[in-house]
Amino acid sequence: MAQGKRISADIGGDALHAIQELGAAARRARSAAGEGQAAAAARLGVHVQTIGRIEAGEPGVAIGHVLGLLALYGIGVRLQQPEAR
Repeated sequence: MAQGKRISADIGGDALHAIQELGAAARRARSAAGEGQAAAAARLGVHVQTIGRIEAGEPGVAIGHVLGLLALYGIGVRLQQPEAR
């Protein structure tokens, strides 16, 4: 991992997969809207590299940026409570 990243090495596979799915959904929605990454970055107020990192499913991106990008394109996220054991 790149120096300066503060991502837990213990992040689970399920969590990593969910992050990657969110990124892929953001990319599809942005593309469907006919916008490039630069336009999305300007609308969200972040650097274009942040959009690329979100869409690549990198786990180190601030959750507010991820959810903000999804919201720009009308995508909401619903939390699912774990089943009782």
